[in-house]
Amino acid sequence: MYKQEIEKIKPEFEKALNYVVQKLMSIRTGRANPALIENTLIDVFGSKMPLKQLAAISVPDPRKLRVEPWDKSYIDPIRIAIETNTSLSPAADSTGLWISMPELTEDVRKDMTRTVGQIDDAAKKTIRKYRDEVSSSIQKMQRDGLISEDDKFRAKDELQKVVDSYNVKVDELIINKKKELEG
Repeated sequence: MYKQEIEKIKPEFEKALNYVVQKLMSIRTGRANPALIENTLIDVFGSKMPLKQLAAISVPDPRKLRVEPWDKSYIDPIRIAIETNTSLSPAADSTGLWISMPELTEDVRKDMTRTVGQIDDAAKKTIRKYRDEVSSSIQKMQRDGLISEDDKFRAKDELQKVVDSYNVKVDELIINKKKELEG
């Protein structure tokens, strides 16, 4: 019975892990990565659309991004949106935009490392919140006589193993991003 409670919460842990992945992808490390701009909202024809729906984004070399809109009339709105919403400066040509990745200064690296730490804290806080919910649910099952006290301790141990495995995955992502930021 308690196993269903633990299984029921795993998708929430996955969401926390996906949150970390998405947030870390948007952090610039001095290397070109389409994730830096693909979700930038572009104002076209009175509505806002993510860049990835309006253009092909490629990485011709490690320090440059190439944005080629499917409709060339989008070049200027895309350029304006990227300049406004990021610290990047695109250069337009007749078929699209070139974006060069600037070198990271020490201050920017420190800020980004601090941001990575905040992402880590938010994910772990979310995981703890869901662990506590399931733990309370298990406690209630034992009080209501649905499971024995031994099952309660078994369930809490099993829950903690699942929580630990997700925390390890988050830690690996965070460590890798910090290494990227260091150089």
